[in-house]
Amino acid sequence: MKINEFIDRLRLPFRKEKELFSSLHDIIGFYPRHIGYYKTALTHKSTGRRNEKGKPLNNERLEFLGDALLDAVVGHIVYEHFEGKREGFLTNTRSKLVSRETLGKLAAEMGLTELIQSNGQQRSHNSYMAGNAFEALVGAIYLDQGYDAVMRFMKKRILAQMVNIDKVAYKEVNFKSKLLEWTQKNRVKMEFRCMKQTSDEKGSPVFGFQVMIEGVAGGKGQGYSKKEAQQESSKETLQRLRREPQFIDAIFAAKSSRTKMEEEPTAIAPDLEAEKEFIIKSEKPEKPKKDKKPDFPENPENPENPDIPAHPAPPADTDEFDLSDITHNPEEPSREDIIAAAEAAAYQEKTPI
Repeated sequence: MKINEFIDRLRLPFRKEKELFSSLHDIIGFYPRHIGYYKTALTHKSTGRRNEKGKPLNNERLEFLGDALLDAVVGHIVYEHFEGKREGFLTNTRSKLVSRETLGKLAAEMGLTELIQSNGQQRSHNSYMAGNAFEALVGAIYLDQGYDAVMRFMKKRILAQMVNIDKVAYKEVNFKSKLLEWTQKNRVKMEFRCMKQTSDEKGSPVFGFQVMIEGVAGGKGQGYSKKEAQQESSKETLQRLRREPQFIDAIFAAKSSRTKMEEEPTAIAPDLEAEKEFIIKSEKPEKPKKDKKPDFPENPENPENPDIPAHPAPPADTDEFDLSDITHNPEEPSREDIIAAAEAAAYQEKTPI
């Protein structure tokens, strides 16, 4: 190996380090003190790198730290910028500013995505990797130079130069929520129908959804997540609702047909024969008819009045709580008649023949 080639190889790491310092200065506005934090922030887990102790070396821990810092810093900035606004408005604005979509766009605009180290196959068009790297970068800035440096970076570099905070605050981005609100207000049925699920040339999943309102086909949308695809289909549907009166007419005509069918009475009663086949009938003893006297056993003590029971016994195999045989029969002899008949019988027995 020639001496010049050996020197070039020694210079190569230093040259790359110098390029990283320069690139980071362009992105964050100052030179790092500890470059190691930033190298970790730009390392995706797909590289499979590990430290000297064998533990994974990637930006996931810094991403966690940066996420918490962004909530605090951006919340502070929003609180000061929108004086007098209520908590709900402030929370919604902060959520828009620190969303994965916003952070991913910022990372791409700043050139941060070009510095991310990954295995290449994990790169996709969605904002997850880029947005996570942005959060990790914020975590690295905090560990390198503290909270005030994070505040300056977000306030002077991001929100002052790259993001119009007022436009973000008053822009409606949740198209799905807006569409759901409209359908509920007008009492129409809506669903998101998955039309396809494929992969792009890099193996990233691609989802396709279409909005269906009362069975009428609405807007279509696709994205690298179900949420993104549903947002796109909702956006297109809202645009059609604003621009196409015939689309609205078709929806309400379908709703009218549905509600008419639901409210229209059925002319023929349902056949219950099929249901009867599953019903097991219990066999109950027939109740004695009111116009028929109960069959009492013959009274051997009073043969001339066999209808008067001596000590009638309850019929066998009957439920003691079954009161079905207790009826009111006006043809049965009254208590006074029974006593009179008994006295007459006793008198006859004592009279000599």
